[in-house]
Parts: sequence; C-alpha cells; structure tokens
Amino acid sequence: GSHDSFSYWVDDNSPVGPDQATAIKRLARISLVRKIIKKWSVTQNLTFKEQLEGGIRYFDLRVSSKPGEIGQEIYFIHGLFGIKVWDGLKEMNSFLEQHPKEVIFLDFNHFYAMDDSHHHFLINRIRSAFESKLCSVECVEYVTLLYMWEKKHQVLIFYHHPLYQEYPFLWPGNKMPAPWANTTNVHKLLQFLETTLGERSRYGTFHVSQAILTPRVKTIARHLVRGLKNTLVHRNLPMILNWVKAQKPGVMGVNIITSDFVELVDFAATVIALNDLLLEEDESAT
Repeated sequence: GSHDSFSYWVDDNSPVGPDQATAIKRLARISLVRKIIKKWSVTQNLTFKEQLEGGIRYFDLRVSSKPGEIGQEIYFIHGLFGIKVWDGLKEMNSFLEQHPKEVIFLDFNHFYAMDDSHHHFLINRIRSAFESKLCSVECVEYVTLLYMWEKKHQVLIFYHHPLYQEYPFLWPGNKMPAPWANTTNVHKLLQFLETTLGERSRYGTFHVSQAILTPRVKTIARHLVRGLKNTLVHRNLPMILNWVKAQKPGVMGVNIITSDFVELVDFAATVIALNDLLLEEDESAT
C-alpha cells in the first residue's frame, strides 16, 4: 500500500485546503509558503498507474470539495488540492480492465468540506467508475482471490462515513483499521508497529501497518526547504524495510503495509515476497 497515495501531484497555485489550520491558510496567501507546503504534502512520486504497475494494491485516500467552487466536484487533498477523484478512479479502472485478475483496496478515510450531497455525488462517481467490479460487503474471511475471480469483482471500497450504510458496495471504515504512530523517531515507529500487530483482531477485519514517519511542526520549521523526502524518508527507509523483511503474513501477522515514496527502495517487491512464506506453510502442512 501507499500512504497519501494521490499526493504525487498537488496544486501549489490553488488555495490551501480545508484540512489545514486557519493560521496556515492565512500564511499560504504567499506563493512561497504554498511551495513549502507542497514539499511537505507530497508523499509519493508515482501516479496511480505507475503505482499499480509497481505492485501497489492498497490506496490511502483523503478527499475534499473546493469551498466556493460551483458544483459538487471532489478532489484529492493533502495540504493542497490534488487531481479530481473522478480522474484518479478512471485511471485505476483502465488498469483493472487490462488486468482482470488484479484486486485493489480504496480506503476513503478523510473527508473535508463535504455535506451529504457531496458524499452522494462521490459515491455515484465510484459506482460509475467501477460498476460490476465493486465487491459488496461480505465476511472478511470469505473474500479470497478465488471468491473475487469467480464473481469478477476487483475493487473493495472502504468508506469512513456513516453513509456507507446506504450502499452495499461500501465497506465500513472499521473493517480497515490503520493505527498511526505519529512520530518522527524510527525506533518508536517500529515499536508501535510491533505493538499494534500484537493487538490486531484475529478475525473480521483487514489491518494496515503504517510504516511512515510524521513530521512535527518543529521538524518542518527546521527543514523548511528540504521537505519530507530529504528530511525523514531517505534516511529511515532502509531500517523500515528491514522491519518489513522480518515480518510474517497471515493471522496476527502483517496484512497491508503502507509507505511513503514507495519506489525509493524495493518496497512493493519486499512486501509481496512475504506471501511466499504462506505458500511454504501450505506445502509443509500437506
């Protein structure tokens, strides 16, 4: 999985998004400030298509309307506005059309400046983009690849808003817990990942291990121009990747792992390779 999957492009010519504090919105009237926000808002370099081609299958999504804009168009957002959600969904769908056995998870977990009419607009966009590829809510343990292939389903949508109850193809957010370490310290992050794996529910939910470091205000203040990648990610990714390599998949093990800048190391290949351990278990059991 990728963290803030859509943030490969954000618009530093647009106003700062409604996910930001009032003080930052005021400051961001200055063009230079928006350029600095961009350096800290971008957590991926690859487009959706490139991420999919690189093996990413779980997408972490934050969305917003544009206050003051006529209509109900919804955009991705992380500090600054990204592309229209509709354009991202179409890009993903064209990949799925070409790869009918691939399955993706879309986790809509933060919503800004959206009332119910915006939500219904977005949900209808999701339905229009994927149609029969959408997998209705089911007992998690039933949803194997074989199940998905037989039904010709390719997309699971997790929707962290009460309106999920009105649509059979929206999975509740609590089926996709993603505990967040909220630290700049890689040792604290790894300890957190270990602890939350130990507390993982045995059955009934998916589970996201967010292998990401989060900058504090003082981190940003000290390294304004360097940005997220140069300040936190480059230096710590090798240690995070070593933790990933040591994991085991399956019940009480890792399930979905997300990272920033997924292409900087062979992150996706390393996570995917963990599945081989499940095959070895199957072989030794038979």
